[in-house]
Amino acid sequence: MNNKPKVAFICVHNSCRSQMAEALGKHFAGDVFESYSAGTETKPQINQDAVRLIKKIYNIDMEQTQYSKLITELPEIDITIKMGCNVICPFVDSKYEEDWGLDDPTGKSDEEFEKIIEEIEKKIKDLAHKISNEKLY
Repeated sequence: MNNKPKVAFICVHNSCRSQMAEALGKHFAGDVFESYSAGTETKPQINQDAVRLIKKIYNIDMEQTQYSKLITELPEIDITIKMGCNVICPFVDSKYEEDWGLDDPTGKSDEEFEKIIEEIEKKIKDLAHKISNEKLY
């Protein structure tokens, strides 16, 4: 598949869950889809617990390749993944959409973060599998 679908991981602040999903999307599914993340607001830096734990678990340095972005900065998106905003999730026009309903681990323990990271990894792999086998859109 030479024209890989573009997947956007969306949440309000684009500093934690969506950033981890972008990093893990590139890591585990870079051969299946292109990963982006964005929000309706940005933060000056990515959540430092997310940065530290993604580096510890996967040896990926998110701060080298990623930063907090607005939805308006995204290219044309094929698949939108909402992280699970407890508010109204931002709208991104795409051919297919999922809401992963993930809790925001910001300010919580490493253990809570690791649960969310594990969940994101599993969902990334599931999504890659669906895209490879079913053509979602």
